[in-house]
Amino acid sequence: LHYGLGVTTRKIPRIMKDLFGIHLTQSALTQHALRQRTGPLAAAYDAIRDIVGQSERVHTDDTGWRIGGTVAYLMGFDTDTAAYYQIRRQHRNQEVREVISSDYAGVMSCDRGTSYDARELLGVDQQKCFSHLLRSISMVVEQKRGKSLWFGQHLQALLREALSLWHGYHLKKRRPPGWDERVQVVRATMDKHLRPRSLTDRDNQRLLNEFGWHHDRGNLLRFLDDPRIEPTNNRAERMLRPAVIARKVSQCSKTEGGAMAHAMFMSVLETLRKRCGTDVLNALTAILAGGSLPPSTLPAAT
Repeated sequence: LHYGLGVTTRKIPRIMKDLFGIHLTQSALTQHALRQRTGPLAAAYDAIRDIVGQSERVHTDDTGWRIGGTVAYLMGFDTDTAAYYQIRRQHRNQEVREVISSDYAGVMSCDRGTSYDARELLGVDQQKCFSHLLRSISMVVEQKRGKSLWFGQHLQALLREALSLWHGYHLKKRRPPGWDERVQVVRATMDKHLRPRSLTDRDNQRLLNEFGWHHDRGNLLRFLDDPRIEPTNNRAERMLRPAVIARKVSQCSKTEGGAMAHAMFMSVLETLRKRCGTDVLNALTAILAGGSLPPSTLPAAT
């Protein structure tokens, strides 16, 4: 009820009493949750981290959190069969590498945060979120007039054409006629537009430097090489929405232990939803009794 559906611990005793005649206190619920930081739930939490770190594709994002009233970060890592949350005082590449190592062999979808662009993660294939890319370009284009508009508008058009190609592929569930040729044209045009050079407009130069760096690493159009890769990071943003709602109606976590328990329960519950469908409660009961994570019974997303 609390970690999976967002019901406050203050309301749970009343719910249990009215529905089942079970008498509980808020303190007892909290203390019992904190004790789960060791034992079967902790083992399942560690197993989820390993599953995510070995997955073929992972989406990650972060949002603000608080521990004892001070600033912290809640990070989410989402795959087809597992969801992993962690709450840390800082959000650096060190925290990212607790889950996604420097030698990660898959593709990480993310935004352009400095923690993901750190030197330690340069060897990790990434797909930058198109929603963030287009938003950054729009912020520049809206301020320009005349000739200074061309660079941003052309970059927008190229990204949207690439996005249209990807949607066309998934609409037909196969490569449409002329797909490879159109991809080559978009890639060649992008190569030319983002070639290193000096621009008179400072904002356009910043876009060229940043987008050109990501394009050289393959982080802009990687989804055209493998259409299974999603061009946006909406999946990671969706997995954080319940936490954002919980943040609005609570004080987040009062202690480090509470933050750890919150991350562990959310990770296990969301992973069980992916693997067991509607049978989450029985699967959670089995884990708390000493069982392990069940194998996925749902088809992986394509």
